[in-house]
This record gives sequence, C-alpha cells and structure tokens, in this order.
Amino acid sequence: MRWRSDRHSRNVIDRRSSGAGRRVVGGGIGTLVVVLAAMYFGIDPTFLLEGMQSASVSGSGSGTTPQAEDLTNDPLADRVSRVMADTEEVWQALFAERGSRYEEPRLVLFRDATRSACGLGQAAMGPFYCPADRSAYIDLGFYRELEQRFGAPGDFAQAYVIAHEIGHHVQNLSGVSGEVQRMRGRVSEAESNRLSVRLELQADCYAGVWANRSRNIILDHGDLDEALNAASAIGDDRLQRQSTGTVTPDSFTHGTSEQRRRWFLTGIEHGDPDRCDAFAAANL
Repeated sequence: MRWRSDRHSRNVIDRRSSGAGRRVVGGGIGTLVVVLAAMYFGIDPTFLLEGMQSASVSGSGSGTTPQAEDLTNDPLADRVSRVMADTEEVWQALFAERGSRYEEPRLVLFRDATRSACGLGQAAMGPFYCPADRSAYIDLGFYRELEQRFGAPGDFAQAYVIAHEIGHHVQNLSGVSGEVQRMRGRVSEAESNRLSVRLELQADCYAGVWANRSRNIILDHGDLDEALNAASAIGDDRLQRQSTGTVTPDSFTHGTSEQRRRWFLTGIEHGDPDRCDAFAAANL
C-alpha cells in the first residue's frame, strides 16, 4: 500500500509512554461496539457497554494535551496516523454528500491498558471503539498478534483494522449503535448476539467503503488479499474452532469468516454506505 498524500491526523493521541496522553502529528495509530478479537480471548463483549453506564467522559483520562508531537520516526505509528487522516477525508465527503457534518473521532494509542469512558481497556481485548468518548483505542502490539497468531500480515490488513473501528464511529453518529443497544435490552441473549453480528458486519462494509472512496492510497498487488485475510482470520467460526475445537453459532458476535469477507467486499466494490445495511439483509 502506497500513499499519494503526506497528511496525518491531528486526532491521534499517544498514551504509550504516559497515561496523560499526547496529541500526535505525523504518527501515533455499540452502542454495541467491541473488540475485533474478543471471542478469541474469551472476553465478554458486553462489559464495555456495562462500563458506559458507570464511567464518565471527564474521568476517562482522555489526554487532550494540545501540544503536538511528531512521531514520523515510528513507521507503524506514522502509517496508522495516515490511515486515520484518510478515513477523516472520506467520511467528511460522504457525510457532506448527505447534507450532514462528520464529527471526527479520536484514535488513542496505548500500551497494555488504558482508561476510556467505557471502562478499562486492555491490550488482550484487541482494538475497540468507545461511543461514550467517540474514540477508538488500539495497542499497536495487536498488529503483531494479527500477523503471528491470526496469520494476517500486511499494511493494508492493519489499515482495515482502523477502518473497521471508524466504521463503528459512523454507526454511533448515525444512531445505529444506540438503537442496537436499546434493542438488546429487550431480546434474548442469542438474539442480542445476532444484532451484534449485524453491527460488526456493517462496520466491515464501511471499512470497504473507505477503501473504495480513498483517493490517497494506491493498492499494490496482494493488498486486497491482506485485508480479506484479516477479515477471515477474525471470523467467529475460525476463532472458536482454533480456541475450543467447536463452533457455537448462537454465541457469534462478529460474524463468520465468509460473512466478514463478503461484507468488506460489498463496501469496497460499491463504495456506497447505503449498500451496507446489514440490518435489512435477509441473508448475511
């Protein structure tokens, strides 16, 4: 994956060496919105939602220090800051086309653990989005897990992870996440999980929309396969089979490998958010 633009996001906060956090220039990398690999690590994905009710944004240690820091000497952080900036451009344009304004989220880099308005975020959970403070969180060590444990290397695979979490931000802005949360309180656990799957697949599709609409990235041979491999690697069926040897569809919260691939492809082939309505789809 190559770049036509040198723009970096100013919405990246680096907490890797300090809990206070620093705003980054040129680097750093819903409402049921949870982690990409929660099922793999055996984490109950509802804990973030429960934490929302008891945590406040003001107590999240948000780290909004205005002084910018140049981290272009950190190649991985530099790359994710570019991806973040590119998602901002794409979604700003898409929202403007629909007569609304895109409110940019933040991306918080952390190491091991960090506070969010949704509770304590830990590296073992994987990347996640917190709707209460409109921020995505990632320990960049997850990319090592993505490559070594999940067998999904590559810079476009890494970009897909960020774009997926930003897809959850789009769901938050549109009200989809809040509606899903309300619905979950009125249905069975199995139905609640099915709602979660639809939410995640829509975010996968939104990640594909970003890749389609981006004017700053140049995909090289094999880049698309990297992202599709990442989507497949974190399908519920594959993760359950790897960790327990059995597959329990009623416990799925993110979708199967095939479903995740297909919804990402839907986004990247059409570039139209309206094609991402997983909640209206009869067949996922």
